[in-house]
Amino acid sequence: MNFFKIILITIFLIFSAYSVQADNHDQQQNIVDKAKEINQKVKKQQALKEAGIKSEVGEEPLPLNDPFVGDGSLGGSSGGVKVIAETEEDKRNLSVFNFKLVGIIEGTDESYASIIDESGEIITLAAYEEIAPGVSLVGISSKEIVFDREGGSQVVINFKNQIIERDN
Repeated sequence: MNFFKIILITIFLIFSAYSVQADNHDQQQNIVDKAKEINQKVKKQQALKEAGIKSEVGEEPLPLNDPFVGDGSLGGSSGGVKVIAETEEDKRNLSVFNFKLVGIIEGTDESYASIIDESGEIITLAAYEEIAPGVSLVGISSKEIVFDREGGSQVVINFKNQIIERDN
């Protein structure tokens, strides 16, 4: 009889261990399903937040000019800038009084000044370069540029866009 008791107890322990493993397996499957559901909810919330941010901010318009291209994108002309005027109207347009100073680049050996006209074209001049016949850039400092005219006068343009005419 002891033999039958041992066999029954062993069979009972085997079945109870099997049922415990089956319960653990079901719980692990439920945990994986719950994790998937939580992951989907988080993704939906993130998508809603991104959509809300995009609708609030909106898309920014692209700039009209590319700041990395240089003067070519600002000038509006396909070719280079004409420095010497061919007609009287071009000579009047190249008058020093029609320009504004927009930038100065100073180096140890050379200096450059950028000026812009009313149409938006930028002209970059080096020291002692002529903008028109008889009008040359003779001085570049960190605050102003000086043009020398044939008549013996000088024209100074500063960053406040003040144009001052001086006699030599």
